[in-house]
Amino acid sequence: MSTRIPFLKGHGTENDFVILPDPENTLDLPPETVAALCDRRAGIGGDGLLHVVRSASHPEAAHLASEAEWFMDYRNGDGSTAEMCGNGVRVFARYLQHAGHVTEGDLAVATRGGVKTVHIDKAGDVTVGMGRALLPAGDVTVSVGERDWPARNVNMGNPHAVAFVDDLAHAGDLYAPPPFSPAAAYPDGVNVEFVVDRGPRHVAMRVHERGSGETRSCGTGACAVAVATARRDGADPAVTGTPVTYTVDVPGGTLVITERADGEIEMTGPAVIVAEGEIDADWLENAVR
Repeated sequence: MSTRIPFLKGHGTENDFVILPDPENTLDLPPETVAALCDRRAGIGGDGLLHVVRSASHPEAAHLASEAEWFMDYRNGDGSTAEMCGNGVRVFARYLQHAGHVTEGDLAVATRGGVKTVHIDKAGDVTVGMGRALLPAGDVTVSVGERDWPARNVNMGNPHAVAFVDDLAHAGDLYAPPPFSPAAAYPDGVNVEFVVDRGPRHVAMRVHERGSGETRSCGTGACAVAVATARRDGADPAVTGTPVTYTVDVPGGTLVITERADGEIEMTGPAVIVAEGEIDADWLENAVR
Protein backbone atom coordinates (compact mmCIF):
# COMPACT_ATOMS: atom_id res chain seq x y z
CA MET A 1 0.00 0.00 0.00
CA SER A 2 1.39 3.39 -0.96
CA THR A 3 1.76 6.13 1.64
CA ARG A 4 -0.99 8.23 -0.01
CA ILE A 5 -4.20 6.70 -1.38
CA PRO A 6 -6.31 8.78 -3.79
CA PHE A 7 -10.01 9.10 -2.99
CA LEU A 8 -13.05 11.11 -4.04
CA LYS A 9 -16.37 11.90 -2.35
CA GLY A 10 -19.65 11.90 -4.24
CA HIS A 11 -23.38 11.63 -3.75
CA GLY A 12 -26.62 10.84 -5.56
CA THR A 13 -29.61 12.59 -3.98
CA GLU A 14 -27.44 12.88 -0.85
CA ASN A 15 -26.77 9.14 -0.63
CA ASP A 16 -23.02 9.68 -0.22
CA PHE A 17 -20.00 7.54 -0.97
CA VAL A 18 -16.26 7.33 -0.53
CA ILE A 19 -14.82 6.54 -3.97
CA LEU A 20 -11.55 4.58 -4.21
CA PRO A 21 -10.09 4.35 -7.74
CA ASP A 22 -8.16 1.08 -7.94
CA PRO A 23 -8.20 -0.15 -11.55
CA GLU A 24 -5.88 -3.11 -10.99
CA ASN A 25 -7.44 -4.18 -7.67
CA THR A 26 -4.32 -3.64 -5.57
CA LEU A 27 -5.94 -2.31 -2.39
CA ASP A 28 -6.68 -4.57 0.57
CA LEU A 29 -10.15 -3.58 1.81
CA PRO A 30 -11.31 -5.78 4.69
CA PRO A 31 -14.59 -4.74 6.33
CA GLU A 32 -12.92 -2.88 9.18
CA THR A 33 -10.97 -0.70 6.71
CA VAL A 34 -14.12 0.18 4.80
CA ALA A 35 -15.96 0.96 8.05
CA ALA A 36 -13.12 3.25 9.17
CA LEU A 37 -13.22 5.18 5.89
CA CYS A 38 -17.02 5.54 6.08
CA ASP A 39 -16.99 6.69 9.71
CA ARG A 40 -18.44 10.21 9.74
CA ARG A 41 -16.44 11.43 12.73
CA ALA A 42 -13.13 9.60 12.57
CA GLY A 43 -12.95 8.93 8.82
CA ILE A 44 -14.03 10.50 5.54
CA GLY A 45 -17.69 9.60 6.01
CA GLY A 46 -20.18 7.94 3.70
CA ASP A 47 -23.18 5.66 3.46
CA GLY A 48 -20.97 3.29 1.51
CA LEU A 49 -17.80 2.87 -0.49
CA LEU A 50 -17.39 2.59 -4.26
CA HIS A 51 -14.29 0.55 -5.09
CA VAL A 52 -13.56 1.27 -8.76
CA VAL A 53 -11.91 -1.75 -10.39
CA ARG A 54 -11.54 -3.04 -13.93
CA SER A 55 -13.71 -6.12 -14.21
CA ALA A 56 -10.85 -8.19 -15.58
CA SER A 57 -8.83 -7.49 -12.42
CA HIS A 58 -11.46 -8.60 -9.89
CA PRO A 59 -12.22 -12.30 -9.27
CA GLU A 60 -15.94 -11.60 -8.75
CA ALA A 61 -16.27 -9.74 -12.04
CA ALA A 62 -13.73 -11.26 -14.40
CA HIS A 63 -16.47 -13.28 -16.12
CA LEU A 64 -18.23 -10.00 -16.96
CA ALA A 65 -15.18 -8.27 -18.45
CA SER A 66 -16.37 -8.82 -22.03
CA GLU A 67 -19.61 -6.99 -21.21
CA ALA A 68 -18.39 -4.22 -18.91
CA GLU A 69 -14.89 -2.81 -18.50
CA TRP A 70 -15.55 -1.49 -14.99
CA PHE A 71 -16.77 -3.26 -11.84
CA MET A 72 -18.48 -1.44 -8.97
CA ASP A 73 -17.19 -3.34 -5.93
CA TYR A 74 -19.75 -1.83 -3.58
CA ARG A 75 -19.45 -1.93 0.21
CA ASN A 76 -21.97 -0.81 2.84
CA GLY A 77 -20.92 1.66 5.50
CA ASP A 78 -20.30 -1.16 7.98
CA GLY A 79 -17.88 -2.81 5.56
CA SER A 80 -20.16 -5.59 4.35
CA THR A 81 -20.57 -6.22 0.63
CA ALA A 82 -23.84 -5.60 -1.20
CA GLU A 83 -25.25 -6.84 -4.48
CA MET A 84 -26.23 -3.45 -5.86
CA CYS A 85 -26.66 0.24 -5.07
CA GLY A 86 -28.69 2.31 -7.52
CA ASN A 87 -27.45 5.71 -6.38
CA GLY A 88 -23.97 4.24 -6.20
CA VAL A 89 -24.07 3.20 -9.86
CA ARG A 90 -24.94 6.75 -10.90
CA VAL A 91 -22.10 8.20 -8.83
CA PHE A 92 -19.78 5.45 -10.10
CA ALA A 93 -20.61 6.48 -13.69
CA ARG A 94 -20.08 10.14 -12.84
CA TYR A 95 -16.64 9.28 -11.45
CA LEU A 96 -15.71 7.42 -14.66
CA GLN A 97 -16.73 10.53 -16.62
CA HIS A 98 -14.86 12.82 -14.21
CA ALA A 99 -11.70 10.71 -14.58
CA GLY A 100 -11.93 10.69 -18.39
CA HIS A 101 -12.62 6.97 -18.70
CA VAL A 102 -16.00 7.58 -20.38
CA THR A 103 -17.91 10.46 -21.96
CA GLU A 104 -21.58 11.38 -22.22
CA GLY A 105 -23.72 8.59 -23.59
CA ASP A 106 -24.10 4.92 -22.81
CA LEU A 107 -21.87 2.58 -20.85
CA ALA A 108 -22.08 -0.71 -18.96
CA VAL A 109 -21.13 -1.22 -15.31
CA ALA A 110 -20.60 -4.63 -13.74
CA THR A 111 -22.04 -5.17 -10.25
CA ARG A 112 -22.69 -8.15 -8.02
CA GLY A 113 -26.28 -7.81 -9.18
CA GLY A 114 -25.27 -8.18 -12.84
CA VAL A 115 -24.30 -5.75 -15.60
CA LYS A 116 -26.19 -2.44 -15.48
CA THR A 117 -26.69 -0.15 -18.46
CA VAL A 118 -26.07 3.53 -17.75
CA HIS A 119 -26.73 6.70 -19.74
CA ILE A 120 -25.05 10.02 -18.88
CA ASP A 121 -27.04 12.83 -20.47
CA LYS A 122 -25.91 16.33 -21.38
CA ALA A 123 -28.18 17.92 -18.77
CA GLY A 124 -26.25 16.18 -16.01
CA ASP A 125 -28.67 13.48 -14.91
CA VAL A 126 -27.71 9.81 -15.05
CA THR A 127 -30.14 7.04 -15.98
CA VAL A 128 -29.48 3.48 -14.85
CA GLY A 129 -31.11 0.34 -16.21
CA MET A 130 -31.88 -1.41 -12.95
CA GLY A 131 -33.09 -4.71 -14.37
CA ARG A 132 -36.38 -6.40 -13.51
CA ALA A 133 -38.01 -6.56 -10.13
CA LEU A 134 -38.81 -9.92 -8.60
CA LEU A 135 -41.87 -10.15 -6.36
CA PRO A 136 -41.41 -13.17 -4.09
CA ALA A 137 -44.64 -14.68 -2.82
CA GLY A 138 -45.61 -14.71 0.83
CA ASP A 139 -46.79 -12.22 3.42
CA VAL A 140 -44.25 -9.98 5.15
CA THR A 141 -44.74 -7.66 8.11
CA VAL A 142 -42.47 -4.87 9.37
CA SER A 143 -42.83 -3.06 12.67
CA VAL A 144 -41.66 0.01 14.55
CA GLY A 145 -42.51 0.21 18.23
CA GLU A 146 -46.15 -0.68 18.74
CA ARG A 147 -47.05 -0.29 15.07
CA ASP A 148 -46.78 -2.91 12.35
CA TRP A 149 -47.65 -2.93 8.66
CA PRO A 150 -47.93 -5.45 5.84
CA ALA A 151 -45.03 -5.01 3.42
CA ARG A 152 -44.48 -5.90 -0.21
CA ASN A 153 -41.48 -8.13 -0.80
CA VAL A 154 -39.52 -6.75 -3.77
CA ASN A 155 -36.10 -7.89 -4.94
CA MET A 156 -34.04 -5.50 -7.08
CA GLY A 157 -30.90 -7.62 -6.98
CA ASN A 158 -31.03 -6.90 -3.25
CA PRO A 159 -33.99 -7.45 -0.89
CA HIS A 160 -36.60 -4.82 0.03
CA ALA A 161 -39.68 -4.69 2.22
CA VAL A 162 -41.99 -1.82 1.20
CA ALA A 163 -44.58 -0.64 3.74
CA PHE A 164 -47.24 2.01 3.09
CA VAL A 165 -47.82 4.24 6.12
CA ASP A 166 -49.94 7.26 7.01
CA ASP A 167 -47.01 9.39 8.15
CA LEU A 168 -43.28 9.02 7.49
CA ALA A 169 -42.65 9.90 11.13
CA HIS A 170 -44.12 6.51 12.01
CA ALA A 171 -40.86 4.96 10.77
CA GLY A 172 -39.17 6.22 13.93
CA ASP A 173 -35.47 7.08 14.01
CA LEU A 174 -34.44 4.11 11.81
CA TYR A 175 -31.13 3.77 13.66
CA ALA A 176 -31.71 0.05 14.14
CA PRO A 177 -33.12 -2.33 11.52
CA PRO A 178 -36.94 -2.43 11.77
CA PRO A 179 -38.06 -5.91 12.89
CA PHE A 180 -39.71 -8.05 10.23
CA SER A 181 -41.43 -11.39 10.01
CA PRO A 182 -41.19 -14.12 9.00
CA ALA A 183 -37.45 -14.28 9.57
CA ALA A 184 -37.11 -16.74 6.68
CA ALA A 185 -38.21 -14.05 4.21
CA TYR A 186 -34.87 -12.26 4.52
CA PRO A 187 -32.16 -14.56 5.87
CA ASP A 188 -29.45 -11.98 5.12
CA GLY A 189 -31.38 -8.92 6.31
CA VAL A 190 -33.40 -6.43 4.29
CA ASN A 191 -33.72 -2.81 3.22
CA VAL A 192 -37.00 -1.42 4.60
CA GLU A 193 -38.89 1.42 2.88
CA PHE A 194 -41.72 3.41 4.48
CA VAL A 195 -43.92 5.15 1.91
CA VAL A 196 -46.63 7.84 1.81
CA ASP A 197 -48.60 9.22 -1.13
CA ARG A 198 -47.90 12.74 -2.39
CA GLY A 199 -50.16 12.78 -5.48
CA PRO A 200 -50.93 10.83 -8.64
CA ARG A 201 -47.95 8.57 -9.33
CA HIS A 202 -45.97 10.57 -6.78
CA VAL A 203 -44.80 9.16 -3.44
CA ALA A 204 -42.27 9.95 -0.73
CA MET A 205 -40.18 7.47 1.25
CA ARG A 206 -37.75 6.94 4.09
CA VAL A 207 -35.45 3.94 4.18
CA HIS A 208 -33.34 1.87 6.52
CA GLU A 209 -30.57 0.44 4.37
CA ARG A 210 -29.19 -2.89 5.43
CA GLY A 211 -25.69 -2.31 6.80
CA SER A 212 -25.93 1.50 6.71
CA GLY A 213 -28.93 2.64 8.76
CA GLU A 214 -31.21 5.42 7.54
CA THR A 215 -29.82 7.06 4.41
CA ARG A 216 -30.88 10.19 2.55
CA SER A 217 -31.70 8.12 -0.50
CA CYS A 218 -31.69 4.55 -1.81
CA GLY A 219 -31.85 3.93 -5.56
CA THR A 220 -32.83 0.28 -5.49
CA GLY A 221 -35.26 1.18 -2.72
CA ALA A 222 -36.89 3.87 -4.87
CA CYS A 223 -37.29 1.31 -7.66
CA ALA A 224 -38.80 -1.21 -5.24
CA VAL A 225 -41.17 1.49 -3.98
CA ALA A 226 -42.26 2.41 -7.52
CA VAL A 227 -42.98 -1.23 -8.38
CA ALA A 228 -44.83 -1.88 -5.11
CA THR A 229 -46.88 1.30 -5.56
CA ALA A 230 -47.73 0.44 -9.15
CA ARG A 231 -49.01 -2.98 -8.12
CA ARG A 232 -50.98 -1.45 -5.28
CA ASP A 233 -52.49 0.95 -7.83
CA GLY A 234 -53.34 -1.91 -10.18
CA ALA A 235 -50.68 -1.03 -12.75
CA ASP A 236 -48.53 -3.77 -14.29
CA PRO A 237 -46.77 -2.77 -17.54
CA ALA A 238 -46.18 -6.43 -18.42
CA VAL A 239 -49.96 -6.87 -18.54
CA THR A 240 -51.04 -3.56 -20.04
CA GLY A 241 -48.10 -3.05 -22.39
CA THR A 242 -47.89 0.55 -21.18
CA PRO A 243 -44.87 1.89 -19.24
CA VAL A 244 -45.57 3.45 -15.86
CA THR A 245 -43.53 6.26 -14.26
CA TYR A 246 -43.46 7.32 -10.63
CA THR A 247 -41.77 10.29 -9.00
CA VAL A 248 -40.19 9.21 -5.72
CA ASP A 249 -39.18 11.87 -3.20
CA VAL A 250 -36.39 10.88 -0.85
CA PRO A 251 -34.96 13.04 1.96
CA GLY A 252 -32.05 13.99 -0.30
CA GLY A 253 -33.98 14.86 -3.46
CA THR A 254 -36.11 13.28 -6.16
CA LEU A 255 -35.76 10.22 -8.39
CA VAL A 256 -37.85 9.32 -11.42
CA ILE A 257 -38.55 5.61 -11.88
CA THR A 258 -40.01 4.06 -15.04
CA GLU A 259 -41.07 0.43 -15.38
CA ARG A 260 -41.25 -0.53 -19.04
CA ALA A 261 -43.56 -3.03 -20.69
CA ASP A 262 -40.72 -5.57 -20.88
CA GLY A 263 -40.26 -5.32 -17.11
CA GLU A 264 -37.03 -3.35 -17.24
CA ILE A 265 -36.80 -0.53 -14.71
CA GLU A 266 -35.00 2.75 -15.35
CA MET A 267 -33.97 5.20 -12.66
CA THR A 268 -33.03 8.80 -13.42
CA GLY A 269 -31.46 11.29 -11.02
CA PRO A 270 -28.44 13.48 -10.27
CA ALA A 271 -24.92 12.34 -9.44
CA VAL A 272 -22.28 14.70 -8.09
CA ILE A 273 -18.55 14.56 -7.34
CA VAL A 274 -17.92 16.98 -4.49
CA ALA A 275 -14.28 16.50 -3.48
CA GLU A 276 -11.09 14.58 -4.04
CA GLY A 277 -7.92 14.14 -2.05
CA GLU A 278 -5.55 11.61 -0.50
CA ILE A 279 -5.82 9.23 2.43
CA ASP A 280 -2.84 8.85 4.75
CA ALA A 281 -2.09 5.13 4.73
CA ASP A 282 -0.52 5.32 8.20
CA TRP A 283 -3.74 6.80 9.57
CA LEU A 284 -5.77 4.06 7.93
CA GLU A 285 -3.54 1.33 9.32
CA ASN A 286 -3.85 2.75 12.83
CA ALA A 287 -7.60 3.32 12.48
CA VAL A 288 -8.34 -0.37 12.07
CA ARG A 289 -6.07 -1.76 14.78
